[in-house]
Amino acid sequence: MEDKKYDVILFGATSFVGQILAKYLTEQFGVDGEVKWAAAGRSGSKLDMVKDSLGPAARGLPLLIADARDEKALLDLCRQTRVIVSTVGPYALYGEPMVKACVESGTDYCDLTGEVPWIKRMVSKYEKQAEASGAKIVHCCGFDSIPSDLGVYFLQQQAKEKFGEPCEHVKMRVRKIRGEFSGGTVASLLNVVKEVRENPALRKELANPYSICPEGHGFSARQDNINSAKFDPDFQSWMAPFVMAGINTRVVHRSNALSGNSYGDAFRYDEAVLTGKGVKGGAGAFGMMGFMGGFMLAAALKPTRWVLERYVVPKPGEGPSPESQKKGMYDLRFYGETASGQSIRCKVTGDEDPGYGSTAKMLGQAAVCLAKDVAKIDKKGGFWTPSTVMGDKLMKRLVANSGLIFDVIENQ
Repeated sequence: MEDKKYDVILFGATSFVGQILAKYLTEQFGVDGEVKWAAAGRSGSKLDMVKDSLGPAARGLPLLIADARDEKALLDLCRQTRVIVSTVGPYALYGEPMVKACVESGTDYCDLTGEVPWIKRMVSKYEKQAEASGAKIVHCCGFDSIPSDLGVYFLQQQAKEKFGEPCEHVKMRVRKIRGEFSGGTVASLLNVVKEVRENPALRKELANPYSICPEGHGFSARQDNINSAKFDPDFQSWMAPFVMAGINTRVVHRSNALSGNSYGDAFRYDEAVLTGKGVKGGAGAFGMMGFMGGFMLAAALKPTRWVLERYVVPKPGEGPSPESQKKGMYDLRFYGETASGQSIRCKVTGDEDPGYGSTAKMLGQAAVCLAKDVAKIDKKGGFWTPSTVMGDKLMKRLVANSGLIFDVIENQ
């Protein structure tokens, strides 16, 4: 391993998710033991408050000052650590300077963005430089998109072992979910809607299921886009659109491309939320579709977007209490079918609020996995997905330390 002062620097430690992540890292690793890490942000006083909130275990936690727009300070952070984990979003507004600094310094990086247009811009601008410097850049290491990306990865492993072939078509369905949207996630979503409003050309990009796949990927299979209420015969339930599908599906297709089309050249993948059977399930699906449509319309119009931001949605830095986070959970179901007609079902479950507690634990383990388990010689530099750069190593950490379960569903 390259000799650095720190294994991980948490950039954005004073953000809401950053504070949860700092607490998780302290509880899991201390501050100067197996994993040497530091907390960074632009405000020294706020960093002191975060450190104080962590108690005696964090007495020796190093605090580093750097503004998201100060390229010199960001490069200084990068030169001290193996991995930068960033919670500073919306990333389209604040994220590029840190990605640039990591790429220039050859420092590995992970974040929890779900902003497809921004990811595409970063890949287009910095992929070649990352390959040259050896920096491994891994976006989407929170609820979007680790459960989906590793869920499909896990299902395909099981299918190949059981049937000798991957599943040509995989569906992910949200069976149960309990939690709140994070203020940062909502701010990112509203910013994407604003970008599309200002640049209509982005609509075509967002509609492309292969938008963040490498150039020359060659995929042409028509993808199902669940944008209305429908009945799913494979799950015997009504379903509605899933708000995270737009990012999760893109990450899964990029994983297929980066793994040498290991899921197949004609691989299809879609996501939705199950709402139940019968009249009640149908009403729930149409109701959910109407709510999402109304929200997106309101977000697209400047006056109503102002009302949403000011009075309705949580603001960046806001979120539920620790008790509410503990009461959160999610249960994701996967159904896969091979080209020969064999089928398999798997599930991925998480034990905390998906947008806060579970996301922080996944992001923390992804950062530590990059720092401790993935050597520079294991993977070349470039823009990776969680499953393609960390795979089994990350899954093992998530099961042991982050409350996730990956399991095959038998007898269905």
